[in-house]
Amino acid sequence: MSIPVVTVGDSRDDLVGGLERLHGPVSVVRRCSELAELLAACQSGLARAAVVAAGGEELTASLVDRLSAVGVVVIALTDSPEETARLRTIGVAAESRAVEAAALAARISAAVAQLSGTGHRPGRAGSDDASSLAAPAVGQVPRSSGANPATAGTAAKGRIIAVWGPAGAPGRTLVAANIAGELAAEGQSVLLVDADSYGASVAALLGLLDEAAGLAQACRLADQGLLDADALLRIATTVATKAGTFHVLTGITRADRWTELRAAALTLVLERAREIADVTVVDTGFCLEADDELGFDSGAPRRNAATLRSLELADTVFAVGAADSIGVPRLVRGLAELRTAVPQAAPQVVMNKVRTSAVGRSPERQLRAAWERYGPSAPLTAFLPSDPAASDAALLSGALLLESAPESELRRSIAALVCAPAQRNKKSFVFSSTAERRAKG
Repeated sequence: MSIPVVTVGDSRDDLVGGLERLHGPVSVVRRCSELAELLAACQSGLARAAVVAAGGEELTASLVDRLSAVGVVVIALTDSPEETARLRTIGVAAESRAVEAAALAARISAAVAQLSGTGHRPGRAGSDDASSLAAPAVGQVPRSSGANPATAGTAAKGRIIAVWGPAGAPGRTLVAANIAGELAAEGQSVLLVDADSYGASVAALLGLLDEAAGLAQACRLADQGLLDADALLRIATTVATKAGTFHVLTGITRADRWTELRAAALTLVLERAREIADVTVVDTGFCLEADDELGFDSGAPRRNAATLRSLELADTVFAVGAADSIGVPRLVRGLAELRTAVPQAAPQVVMNKVRTSAVGRSPERQLRAAWERYGPSAPLTAFLPSDPAASDAALLSGALLLESAPESELRRSIAALVCAPAQRNKKSFVFSSTAERRAKG
């Protein structure tokens, strides 16, 4: 069966004619004058492959992701090594303008077969050569296993921790920011990402200026295929504490900027984050709806794409809920939604703001008993005590708990979530007691 192909730009007539004279592998069904016409033709189901001979500089990761979603592979013709590298980064296979018709037809056939069989797209960065078709697509994500990716591949890569929780301010941002601080104090390189598309607040919690949305800038460069490790580090804000330093990608400054956080671009940002940081901590939004009812265009931006994609890509997901009569039912319902939206996620459930005044005597025991009786299959992993005085002091000073309240039980409980036991027991400035520090003078 012949593969329908659309082209855009002034490709060589002998190339298009050569494709037609092959009588079988591919068939050119339309020659488009501009990229918008090609996109419309592909989304109408007219073609399975698109050959871009001109206008390749207008291709973005989001556009390529839209084409991939309707089963269309993109192959661009260029003789520029720099443009070839950029195109491969956003998921476009690149061929020389002097390519022979038979070679181009074979490349198209292989790419279409690969996309149909596995959902993968050709030409992604990281392939060994230009003919490799085995790299995953921008819009495709691997199944989360909870394991550190550094142990699975030949090149060491950082892991991603996503902190999620249902509506109602269960304390996602406080937990995410302090996890980042504790890991940095442990000596790891850390990137904290604010991916909440409803109420980004990492910058405010850390006392940072939020005029520039770091994550939006990174997504914009990633969408164009221009985000490398150095660019990501330049965009990120450096936060220095007494115990360690980490980087932050601040969130969007207004809720109506959520369209800048597209799934394909965010995927590339988090891929780069794995390269520059041992751990990337993502503070996500609460909503898990797929937004399909918001529009008829399946390729349109999705309000919750940043949250869903972060959870899909995460190696570890912490589900944070408030330990009270409102927060617990919300968390139970939220975990059911999470299981439906991101079935590969295996969340570690964290009860936050635990206090006897809201739960009764022996709050941890009562919460465990209620969870075992009414809660979902995911077990409770940790309990974070309510400590409004320590939390307020940290917020007032724009600092983390390890600085403003290093001996608080809340801070110690958050550290216990992510830090190695050996490191927690070390007699360092961060983890030693007040008495030990006084003894040292």
